[in-house]
Amino acid sequence: MPLRFLKSAALSSNVAGSLWMIAAMAAFALEDALVKQAASGLPVSEVLILFGLGGAIAFCALAGIKRETVFHRDVLSPVMKIRFAFELVGRLFYILALALTPLSSTTAILQATPIFVVLGAALFFGETVGWRRWTAILVGLIGVLIVLRPAGDSFSLLSLLAVVGMLGFSGRDLASRAAPATLSTNVLGFYGFLTIVIAGLAFALWEQPAFVVPGPETLLALLAAVAFGVVAYSALMKAMRTGEVATVTPFRYTRLLFGVLLGVVWFGEGIDAQMLTGCAVIVGSGLFILWRGAKIQSVSSDRAKDNPA
Repeated sequence: MPLRFLKSAALSSNVAGSLWMIAAMAAFALEDALVKQAASGLPVSEVLILFGLGGAIAFCALAGIKRETVFHRDVLSPVMKIRFAFELVGRLFYILALALTPLSSTTAILQATPIFVVLGAALFFGETVGWRRWTAILVGLIGVLIVLRPAGDSFSLLSLLAVVGMLGFSGRDLASRAAPATLSTNVLGFYGFLTIVIAGLAFALWEQPAFVVPGPETLLALLAAVAFGVVAYSALMKAMRTGEVATVTPFRYTRLLFGVLLGVVWFGEGIDAQMLTGCAVIVGSGLFILWRGAKIQSVSSDRAKDNPA
């Protein structure tokens, strides 16, 4: 009876965690669409600054409600400086990709982030990656190339903006693994959005745009993007803390479904067989890497129980 109850409780938490993850990915996709919409009426640098300010204020308020210290000395640690640099690159180039390229292809390329995180963990953290996962990484890279279609007539160098943004996010996620535990989710969220402000200011120096007063629709889109961003971030943390990581994490790929759907319905983007093939290859590779990693971790855990120190 107790064993059955424990299994039922674990199943229930996994279902709840999976639903939280799906909700987070839907909110992230809506955030992307709203940022893209706002960028159609404002310079990209202005979108970055206003969007970043809104998110930073929101997370600062949440940290204040929970009595969390935003200006913590660990923010200046070496690993946080590395995280800041990668986040700056990721945020800047990803929002540029949202503004200048189709939402569907940008979202598809972003799904390669877990693949590059595993690649980076092997190269820089010395984690053991067997031939199966190396093969999956290679297949995932092929999937990205299928989406980019570099040999096709429709290829644009602007598509590389999403690739650079994805690499920036991959580096950020790797650095986050070593981030001080004293920094809460709200504090990391505050500095993540503050990074967007700095990215916007830096891009403004290069772009030198004529800033304009946002119209009601554009301002509403930015406010909604901030709201969905905060909801998405909070739901993501809830998902990771509710269910088992190996069960919940694969549902990150639902963001691709939402992103492609919004691209088609909202922005009238076209989806062809090559795009769908590339998406399938990227998602399939990522899911295999996650499954293989969870299996290896499970085997290692069982061996540790059988051979206690």
